[in-house]
Amino acid sequence: MCGQALNFDGVGDPDSVARDPVLTWRAALWFWMTNVRPVLDQGFGATIRAINGIECNGGNAPAVQARVGFYNTYCQRFGIQPEANTGC
Repeated sequence: MCGQALNFDGVGDPDSVARDPVLTWRAALWFWMTNVRPVLDQGFGATIRAINGIECNGGNAPAVQARVGFYNTYCQRFGIQPEANTGC
C-alpha cells in the first residue's frame, strides 16, 4: 500500500525505504497520516493500537503499560492533563 501510494516498489525492494532517507521520511509520514491521524480523536490508546496492534491484543502488556507511563510522565512534565483513553 505504501509503495503504491508513494510510487516505489515496496514489495520487490522493501529495503529501499532504509537506503533512501527521503523515502524513509515519506513512508513514515504516509504511515502516520494513513493509520494514526484518523484515530487521534480517540485517545492515546488508539494511537498505540494503530502503531502496534499486536501489543494491544495481549502480545506485550508490559510494553503497553510502559508507553502509557511515558505518556503520563510527559503530560505531567508539560503541564498537560492526560486524556482518559490511554490504554488499548
